[in-house]
Amino acid sequence: MNLPNKLTLVRILMVPATAIIYLAVPADWAPVVPSIGLGGRDLIVFAIFAIASFTDFLDGNIARSRNLITSFGKFADPIADKLLVNTLLILLAWSHQASVAAVLLMTARDLIVDGLRMSAAKSGEVVSAGWWGKVKTVLQMLAIALLLLHNWPFALIGLPVAQILLWAARLNSRKPLGLGSASYSR
Repeated sequence: MNLPNKLTLVRILMVPATAIIYLAVPADWAPVVPSIGLGGRDLIVFAIFAIASFTDFLDGNIARSRNLITSFGKFADPIADKLLVNTLLILLAWSHQASVAAVLLMTARDLIVDGLRMSAAKSGEVVSAGWWGKVKTVLQMLAIALLLLHNWPFALIGLPVAQILLWAARLNSRKPLGLGSASYSR
């Protein structure tokens, strides 16, 4: 269990903490920017999400720079990303901050990709995230961050950047299930 894998596990553990806070704390608790509806709950969840997202960046860079890439990391890292991203997208759709259609489409795609990864794993192949999948994840993470911040500062000028990024992530995932540029190893 190397450092990148430990960071991946920490990210997985942050998912239930994020969900509990999002569901247990009232949305209007401790108003921060009342004009756009940004409250303390979303700010706390944003902070946890930002830290979790940073661990994703960090674990990948450490694994590549120190040659600590493992089969576990290739499998668990995308799962951790999907758990984090999909949990928050579902919560944001539930609270009417994200498009339900976009969330359903992205979640369905992720389930299909995971099924294909598991099928490949049965035959001894590990399918790690490809470049398109990484771009999709970054777009999703940026969209989630802005959705949690109620599209601040862009809401102040009426520019729906959060929704644009959310749909850009969905459109980016049209690459053949994200597997066209994936890495395979035995």
